[in-house]
Amino acid sequence: MSKSKKFAVRVSEKRGGWCAEITRQVTSRKTVVSKRETGFETEAQAQAWGEQELAGFIKNQTERNARKSAQRKARSAD
Repeated sequence: MSKSKKFAVRVSEKRGGWCAEITRQVTSRKTVVSKRETGFETEAQAQAWGEQELAGFIKNQTERNARKSAQRKARSAD
């Protein structure tokens, strides 16, 4: 399970199958779905997919933030 407060995995049952969603907490009242996958046979499969994707999602966000930070520093140095 991720320790992130900003991102979470939500699993729900829809139309006879299970759906996993990666959600992002925008404000204290607003939550946005960043990624969604449907059609899982069991809740465990959906949860496993969500945890795996969330780890990759957070890793990509961290790398992106580092790149953007470096670009900001380069622009401000000019």
